[in-house]
Amino acid sequence: MEIERKFLIDKNNLPVDLSQYPHSDLEQAYLITNPVLRIRKKNNCYILTYKGQGLMKREEVEFPLPQEAYDKLLSKTEGNVITKTRYKIPEKDNLTIELDLFHGLFEGLYLAEVEFPDEDTAQCYLPPSWFGREVTEELTFHNSTLSAMDKAAIESLISSLSA
Repeated sequence: MEIERKFLIDKNNLPVDLSQYPHSDLEQAYLITNPVLRIRKKNNCYILTYKGQGLMKREEVEFPLPQEAYDKLLSKTEGNVITKTRYKIPEKDNLTIELDLFHGLFEGLYLAEVEFPDEDTAQCYLPPSWFGREVTEELTFHNSTLSAMDKAAIESLISSLSA
């Protein structure tokens, strides 16, 4: 089960010297968006992920995938391939902030996610001051939704974030 909260981050509030934190280059695409069936390349690892319905809490199961299967499935996906760099930033109470800096079509989108061991911890979480608006309950900021957006909608979203 995945329990996470998601926040927008303003470019001007990004932590200093992100290179000090462990990070991964991600590429992901969607075979199905409801429920989610996603393929992801994380550096040189390949993963197939199933995500059930929900916003803050939903089922998530991951399976390793051979590169050949990833390449074959990538040609079967629809919509936008999402690329981003994910930084893992230590947070209080043994939590980790996963900061995503999007690239390509979504350049200018910065999201932070924090995963929690249970719903009570998630509800009690006080985000750091550099976090922006919480978007946990906004489907727009689910990667599966972003993958289905057309170019005009993406441009509108990105420009609204810098306004």
